[in-house]
Amino acid sequence: MQPASIRDVAQHAGVSVGTVSNVLNRPDEVSAELVVRVTRSIQALGYVPNDAARRLRKGVSTIVGFVVLDGQNPFFNDVVRGAEDEASKHSIAILYGNTDEDVDRERLYLDLFEEQQVRGVLIAPFGDIQPRLEHLRQRGIRAVLVDRFGGSSRFSSVSVDSVAGGRMAVEHLIDTGRRRLAFVGGPFEIRQVQDRLAGARVAAENATAPVELEVVATSAMTVEQGAAAGARILSRPRHELPDALFAANDLIALGLLQAIVADGRVVVPDDIAIIGFDDIAFAGAAAVPLSSMRQPRSMIGRTALRILLEETADPELIPRQTVFQPELVARRSTAPKAR
Repeated sequence: MQPASIRDVAQHAGVSVGTVSNVLNRPDEVSAELVVRVTRSIQALGYVPNDAARRLRKGVSTIVGFVVLDGQNPFFNDVVRGAEDEASKHSIAILYGNTDEDVDRERLYLDLFEEQQVRGVLIAPFGDIQPRLEHLRQRGIRAVLVDRFGGSSRFSSVSVDSVAGGRMAVEHLIDTGRRRLAFVGGPFEIRQVQDRLAGARVAAENATAPVELEVVATSAMTVEQGAAAGARILSRPRHELPDALFAANDLIALGLLQAIVADGRVVVPDDIAIIGFDDIAFAGAAAVPLSSMRQPRSMIGRTALRILLEETADPELIPRQTVFQPELVARRSTAPKAR
């Protein structure tokens, strides 16, 4: 039988993990009624506080938590690697969690990091995460948003300008002679998807010649969802097909390419051009090398870790928003359309 955890105690007592932690470490900050309730749950479950965790609560943690929204995407692997490279210079270890675009898993990892009293948290969030991060801040755990612009929030962020990237991608497609475009991506709870579509729409609206831009939604940013979207598009009569596809990330772009190659009736780029976003290693190695909007993946991770350590050392620092610019990498998948 597994020993009881602090979450088990919190569930048994009907309180939050933070309340249990306060009873254990700052009982003077908790009402007498809650102290009694939590203490009874501790005794009933036989919970034994972890001495190592207690040491971490004294501010000597050498662990930073990192939560990403898609651990299967090589983009995030490179971002985490950048953070790890920077962390090693400071004798810091990265504790990594993948939410797989699931708010419950996101909450689970953040509860775990709170329980362990990590030095701080890096997070590529899914949906609105600010209230949860405010709670962590009150518990003395700083957080930096990764791959998400923080705007005027109370949290620092490190991101790439996805609106500019979406605009540049569609401008490139228009410059190669494409006029019937489709944006393929989702879910739209992901801010980067919203921003890339917004940039695409700006480019389409500002084009000197009429440009159509439809949206083909996917439920995830995966190769499988890209292939499924490609199959739906290819089920149309040939004269109704778009002549260019802008995928919200490279995994979707690879799925689209896979579907087109398997179908065999149209050719990339002669009939349909494809451009993705991220410029992961697989993009250049595809059967038809894919054009993409490159992000400085490793630099994003390194920069986020540096900012987090600076803020944990000086909590009075004003949050700052670091925004990198994407770079167009044009390959054969968007070769100019024959005139």
